[in-house]
Amino acid sequence: HRALVGNQGVEAAAVLVGSGRVELLAPLGEETPVGRFLASRGPGMHHVAYEVADLRAELEALAEQGAELIDREPREGLFGLEVAFIHPDATHGVLAELVSRA
Repeated sequence: HRALVGNQGVEAAAVLVGSGRVELLAPLGEETPVGRFLASRGPGMHHVAYEVADLRAELEALAEQGAELIDREPREGLFGLEVAFIHPDATHGVLAELVSRA
């Protein structure tokens, strides 16, 4: 599957791997979040995603625990899924994405 995610400034392709999925991202420009990431760090892993049953409840619980969130509310992600990102400072330097099919 391939898709444009304009609100995140990327073109994405998803490849099924076992029961999971690997997403390959290409920035739509140098000033997008992924474009800036590539300019500063070079190619490699950008983030890890976790599927959750109730994205809003997870975000609320993380906020109550004091986790630094990039998104306090879900936004539209790849293939129309709801997503939210957790700041790398809250996850030992790894950008984490929560994904809900709801």
